[in-house]
This record gives sequence, C-alpha cells and structure tokens, in this order.
Amino acid sequence: MEVKIAVLGGDGIGPEVTAEAMKVLEAVGGRYGHKFVWGTGPVGGNAIDDFGEALPKATEDVVLASDAVLFGAVGGPQWDDPAAKTRPEDGILALRKSLGLFANLRPVKVYPELISASPLRPERLEGVDLIIVRELTGGLYFGKPKKRWTTSRGRRAVDTLKYTEQEIERVLRVGFELARRRRKRLHSLDKMNVLESSRLWREMAIEVGQEYPDVELIHMLADNAAMQLVVRPAVFDVIVAENMFGDILSDEASVLAGSMGMLPSASLSSLPPADGKPLRGGKPALYEPIHGSAPDIAGQGIANPCGSILSAAMMLRWSFGLQEEADAIESAIEAVLTEGYRTAEIATDGGKTLGTVAFGDLISGRVE
Repeated sequence: MEVKIAVLGGDGIGPEVTAEAMKVLEAVGGRYGHKFVWGTGPVGGNAIDDFGEALPKATEDVVLASDAVLFGAVGGPQWDDPAAKTRPEDGILALRKSLGLFANLRPVKVYPELISASPLRPERLEGVDLIIVRELTGGLYFGKPKKRWTTSRGRRAVDTLKYTEQEIERVLRVGFELARRRRKRLHSLDKMNVLESSRLWREMAIEVGQEYPDVELIHMLADNAAMQLVVRPAVFDVIVAENMFGDILSDEASVLAGSMGMLPSASLSSLPPADGKPLRGGKPALYEPIHGSAPDIAGQGIANPCGSILSAAMMLRWSFGLQEEADAIESAIEAVLTEGYRTAEIATDGGKTLGTVAFGDLISGRVE
C-alpha cells in the first residue's frame, strides 16, 4: 500500500515528536511492505512569522492532496499577544473546519508500568480504559458573533455557544457506535441545568439513544463528570461532549495515564467503520497528540513522543484499515515501557530515562 501523509509539525516540540512518529511509520512500512509519501508545510506561529497567516494556502493544498494528516502542535509565548488579529491556534481551527472534522476521539489508557506517574491512588486506576468523543467544529470556538469592543463603560467581549441538532446528532452517533463496539456504556455530558444548548444536547441524546437500545445512556453534568474522572474513572467507557467540555475534560483525563504526552487523538469527518475497513469519505482525517507545543522544553530533546506515535497508530487503524500494523506500534510501546524505559516526565519509578530520539529509536526497533 502507498499512502500520502501531510506532516504539519507546527511549533515547539511539535516537529520533534512528529519526526519520531514518521520514523516509526517507516519501520512499519519496512516490515509490512507499505510506502509512505510525506508532504510538509508550515502551520501555526512559524507560519505567521513567515507568511502572515496561521494556515497558508500552500499548506492547505498539501493537506488536500494527502490521505491523512499527522499534526504536531502550535503556539508559544512569542505569539501570546491577546490583541493579535491572528493566532497560531487559528491554523488548527481552520483545518478542522475546512476538513469537516467534527468528531475528535481521545482514548485514555492506563499502562500498568506508569501507574506511579499518576497522582491518583493506584486502586482508583484499576480498569480505566475510556475514550472521549469531543465535538470539534461547533460551540464556543466557532460560534458567531465572536468579538471584542470598547464602549464608554469599558472593554467588552462576546463568544457565542451555538449548536444545531444536526451537529449534535452526528457526534452523538459516533459516541453510540463506539460504545456499541466496546462495553456498551455512553456518558453524554452537558450543562442542561443552565444552558439552552445543553438542553437541546440532552434531548438529542435521548432521541438518538432510542436507536441504540443495547447501549446504556447515562446523562451527566459536565462539572460532575470532572469530579468523577478523578474519583471513579473506571465507570466511564465512552464519553461524548460538546467542544469546550471535551477539550477541558480530556486534558484532565490525561493525569490518569500519568502524562499528557501519552495521549493520542483522531479527528474524523465521518462515522468510524465497524468492519475494520478504512474511513469512507473524501477528505483526510487528522491525527495529533493532545498536548500543546510545550515551549519550555522545546529543542531540549526530552519530549515524550508516545502521543504522536500512538496517533500514527490510530491513523493506520482508522484511515487505512491497517489493524495489524497499528497493533504492532501499540505493542512496541508497551514493550519499551515494560522494559523500564521512560522519557523525563514519566520517569517517576526510577526507570531508564531516554531522550526523544532514543525513545523513538527503541519503539521503531521493536516494530521492525
């Protein structure tokens, strides 16, 4: 198989971790006879510096000519001016919107070898294996009006939280479909006690849930879910939430795994097929670790590449239907962790600490 992958490293540690994911994918290609054709382009802060925009047209053209996108991270303190008209995050937001990537899948797995890296007591982490489905192209991040202005009484700002029933229905279906293939339990999160958009969300969850009688539907307020993720995380199987709730809660859930650097994600524009075949649809899906650009450690060679490498495994599984190859990557990471190797931020148990490149070398070596 030959596939084209757009690699958008972005800012900070983004290029460092995507380079390791590419290395592991090359190892997969050598073992299984696949060819990966790489396309690259600037995005985020570096694109603003060089081109005046976070997503140049040339980069977007590379993406549209590819079969999938491997994304790094964007942003950094040098672009944090709140008055700036263009921000690095505009690049990833524009990609999500233009590609129709409405469903963001964020699996959270607790590796037994990394239990000591989590601040939670070990007994609370037993049986934790969940996936958060975050609505990705609606809500506060995209609603209009969105603006700032000044009046005689001072500065003001507005963001609009808006959803249509069609937007809610399609992401709920992703959640129900995934729950049907897993432990058949779906937590739908909202704030229906105070938000009209959440009342519509709950109504839609009830309506769509009638088509999935085999899936247990549990409604939960988002603030309660934030507490339960710490107190009883093992009760969750699949969580589905609107954009901002999903963003915040998935970052919280990363502490279960011991580090945000361990968590991958997939952003899809269609329902994931149940038959193990590739995604159906014309536009490429996007895969990225959930962490940010981590400018405080950029260039030091100590970033954890696992989130990006696991995102590449999700790419093989969802975009190309390469289940065995995805399993090989995940097994390689488990083997490296079992052998006691760690990157700096997960080296809480006295394991053998390696830098980004050396850690990636070990994983690609296990794949080969």
